[in-house]
Order: sequence, then C-alpha cells, then structure tokens
Amino acid sequence: MTKPRLNSMLLASSDPERLHGWYAAAFDPQQDTKTNGYRILTFGGFTVLIDHRDDITDTNPQPGRIILNFEVADARAVARRLDDIGVTWKAELEEREPGLFATAVDPDGNYVQIIQFHPGHGRDARGDGVLAAAPAFSGFAVDDLAAAREFYAGVLGLDVSEANGLLTLHLPGGRDVLVYPKPNHAPATFTILNFPVPDIDAAVADLSARGVRFERYDGFAQDDRGIQRDAEGPPIAWFTDPAGNILAILQED
Repeated sequence: MTKPRLNSMLLASSDPERLHGWYAAAFDPQQDTKTNGYRILTFGGFTVLIDHRDDITDTNPQPGRIILNFEVADARAVARRLDDIGVTWKAELEEREPGLFATAVDPDGNYVQIIQFHPGHGRDARGDGVLAAAPAFSGFAVDDLAAAREFYAGVLGLDVSEANGLLTLHLPGGRDVLVYPKPNHAPATFTILNFPVPDIDAAVADLSARGVRFERYDGFAQDDRGIQRDAEGPPIAWFTDPAGNILAILQED
C-alpha cells in the first residue's frame, strides 16, 4: 500500500492577497500561481495554498500551534530581506548548535521560522557524502523540443516552462524533470517516467481522447486498451512521447 505523502498546507486569511504578497516577497517561491481562487506557492517541493475565509479572525490568536519552517542556504541574507519588507520578529536570528534560527511573524500573525543548518545537521545528517543533501533531479533527451513542449503541456496537461533552450516539467510535489534536445537522440528501451493515477481506466480513456496511443508488447497480458493487469504489480499502461521515449501510467492502491 502506498503511504500517504504530506505535500501541502492551506493558510486561511481574511486578506489572502496581502498574505500572498508577503510570502512571495519574503521567500521567492519556485512557483507562484492562482487556480480556482487559491494562491499557490511552491517552496522546495512543498506547496502553500492561501485562501480567503470569512469565519476567521484577522490575526491568528494561537500562532504557536503551527509554525512554518523554511530551510535556507543563507539565513542572514533572508533575514535582511525580511527586514527590508518590514517584518516583525518573534525571535531574531541567533546561533544554536544545529545552525542559525529566527522566527518572524507574517501579516496574519502566523509564526514563520527560518533555519540554516550547519554541516552535519538537518538533511546533511542523513549522510556524509558531498551529495547527501543535494536536491537532485532527472532529465531525458528529445529530438524536437517544440514537439515535446506541445505534447507534455498541450496533450498531457503538465506544467512546462522553457529557458535557455531547455524544457522543465514541473511535476506535482515539486519534482522537476529536465528535457533537453539531442539531434542524434535514440529513445531508451525502458520506461523513463511513471505517472501514478487513482483510476487507470479513466486515465486511459482521457489520454486516448487526447490522441495518445497506448503500446502493446509481446508477452504482456494487456487488454484491448493496452492495460496490463496481473498479480505481480499494479495495473499499468505504456505510451510514448513524440521522441519515442516510453512513459507509463500505473494505478496506485
């Protein structure tokens, strides 16, 4: 069974535009969008949604109950930026054994902690290798960047950005995948990207309606829509992008 994954939180506010502006200016989110009335900010794979509510006070009466922690590379620089926007400090920047810590107060009275861990603490404590705390990302090649963008954004509906002749797929959970052009590209013979879905039959129907053709492979017990179901793994179906790279959707338990 797939374990639950905490990947977001909702901040309710009587003035969501003010609160959004503060977090955007203070912490420079990786993504800053507005969808269905929600302000959505993504920081290092964690999403903060900001929404308007009429049944709350203007300021949080018990801000110590939930504290947002931001791990930063340079706490002093972040503290200076917060000072520039007129932040109120609950606890100014101080040295502790694990690193530098400070607690700010956002416009709604919520406590926001910034943390810069010393080497050997925080995520670094999980391993002693030089890459133990590196936020690694994957990538793959295509032979036509424009066709790839049209497919991943237009057909699959993913959030795609383009910069410096490269595409980035912004996947849920803050996972980014780099897509780069390679003139002599030869697609791999294995699956390069898997998309978990709650209902594979509905996903296959939706993608088929968008023009996706599902692959059939010899020796696999696939139904007439290309879905393989067996006792050894989850239901799964494969398809390819315009460059021939193999992708899959699989149904989570």
